[in-house]
Amino acid sequence: MKFYIVDDDINIVKILEDIIEDRGLGTVIGFAYDGDTAFNEIMELKPDIVLVDYLMPNKDGSSLTKEIKKNNPEIYFIIISQVSDKEMIAESYTSGIEFFISKPINIIEIEKVIKSISEKIEMARAISNIKGMLQIHSRPTEIMKPKKVDQISKIEYILSNIGILGEKGSYDILKICRYVIEEEDSKYIIRDFKSICKRFGENPKIMKQRIRRAVIKGIRNIANAGIEDYMNESFVKYSNSLFDFENVKAEMDYIRGRRTSGGKVNVIKFIDNLLIQSKRN
Repeated sequence: MKFYIVDDDINIVKILEDIIEDRGLGTVIGFAYDGDTAFNEIMELKPDIVLVDYLMPNKDGSSLTKEIKKNNPEIYFIIISQVSDKEMIAESYTSGIEFFISKPINIIEIEKVIKSISEKIEMARAISNIKGMLQIHSRPTEIMKPKKVDQISKIEYILSNIGILGEKGSYDILKICRYVIEEEDSKYIIRDFKSICKRFGENPKIMKQRIRRAVIKGIRNIANAGIEDYMNESFVKYSNSLFDFENVKAEMDYIRGRRTSGGKVNVIKFIDNLLIQSKRN
């Protein structure tokens, strides 16, 4: 991964550069101490991931993200800042950032977030490459009918919308969905999860755990979206179609500190709902 760092504190730039390169996360291809300089260089260098402070001279991190994402949606942004104002943090997410990390810098948190985004980028590239290969080298009927390919793309879009496309469990979800679609099961019901897992040479328990972790992250993302804005498009669309709304509400109450446990998820039901939604959309 290619990184670009934007912070008006040279010490922070150096710390982040050391974390990235010493831990083998990628290469820092540039840095800037203000938003205007960063904008011009990022547009020219096109890094994969930008680490940016919120409060900077000339142009703040949120504005910088929004302007660059207009024409370069493939560049991912992480804001690292001392800002604690909830409205500013919410504005950052609206501008298109992936994560907001609070200073002082926590090396483990930085590494974990970067690895998560790197996996998301790699998966998006892999999907893009596969689509390109299908279009260039194969006739659709030899592998999957165009309608089915389109349905898989919708599933990827939904997983991306709820913020889990880069999760390891999403690979498993996509494999299962492809299998069910190829079997032309019009009811789209997972009848025998264990048998499907074994077809892929996977341990059903381990595979289910990976999927569960991804689905739990999904319900948490939807719950957070609902807390920020009850009319959020993803919250309205998926809180009662992919998940059970009572469990989404329980997760919201847990995040607010009103409950001691969050909402529950049903892996099989989630995949069934995902398949149904992909056919309707």
